[in-house]
Amino acid sequence: MTTLLEKIEHAFAEVSGVDYMKSLVEKALAENIPPLEIIRSMREGLSTVGRKYETGEYFLSELIMSGIMAQELSKILKPHLQSSREQVLGKVIIGTVKGDLHDIGKNLVSIMLSSVGFEIIDLGVDVPVEKFIRAAGKEDPEIVAMSCLLTIAMDEMKKTIDALGQAGLRKKLKVLVGGRPITLAFAREIGADGYGSDAIEAVNAAIGALRK
Repeated sequence: MTTLLEKIEHAFAEVSGVDYMKSLVEKALAENIPPLEIIRSMREGLSTVGRKYETGEYFLSELIMSGIMAQELSKILKPHLQSSREQVLGKVIIGTVKGDLHDIGKNLVSIMLSSVGFEIIDLGVDVPVEKFIRAAGKEDPEIVAMSCLLTIAMDEMKKTIDALGQAGLRKKLKVLVGGRPITLAFAREIGADGYGSDAIEAVNAAIGALRK
């Protein structure tokens, strides 16, 4: 017999929609299933979405819908998690770098990270180096995440990482990068601590970065 947690995982993996997912989560909460177990099921389902997206079985529309489902799950579970400080995995400052106005990828990553327990400080798009530095100094985050869709803006990522070092902040935090033109090789070249090829990989990269 399929358990509720398995059904929740399948609902995300099959991108079954918000209403169906909500009905399952509400039943799970009514049966006193721990919120973290529900989040774990969601993460497994989202991992499946990521694999299907990478192989071309799913398209951007499915990826966006899975992100919307994750956001709604986060809203449902927030009252059940907010009383416990240990549920917050860390604080993430995120933004699309200067010269780039695209925000779909950044927003998806923000939703996914928030859903698994990260506190998000979203700086928006076209974010200059100085704004990243000010926010990092003020907010004391565990992670700074940068997104980029345009190749002409890629150098801004390296400039930001270098500036974090010059400001004495680099050793205190991890830097993640991602976006269509970004590769693992480029991430390593500029000194980033992690790289996400999509929103789901970004979650794995963020969790992995905290363990380093």
